[in-house]
Amino acid sequence: VQLQAYGGGLVQTRGYLRLSCAASGSPLSRYAIAWFRQAPGKVRELVVATSYTRGTYYADSVKGRFTISRDNNKNEVYLQMNSLKPEDTAVYYCAADPSGSLRLSLEYAYWGQGTEVTVSS
Repeated sequence: VQLQAYGGGLVQTRGYLRLSCAASGSPLSRYAIAWFRQAPGKVRELVVATSYTRGTYYADSVKGRFTISRDNNKNEVYLQMNSLKPEDTAVYYCAADPSGSLRLSLEYAYWGQGTEVTVSS
């Protein structure tokens, strides 16, 4: 499976962005999917994770502002980010795992290359 994340950019505080993660090589419909982010000088952290049965976990820092979704026809995953804050600035990575189960750790088999999000104050 190859993942390509895109959609990042520069946005002002309280703005919004939608990140996309396009997959090739295998349908993602039965994969566990997650978005992680890594800010400069910080460790990579989980933003949201979802299992193929649609069980979903959101980090407290993004709950109520970010939403993950899938389009199985396009084999893409999205992260809608609203009410963005400067502390959301990071490189965002999509990840997928064929286990299909909800995973809150970094143990995903496949990773995208990352897309940069910068939120200006």
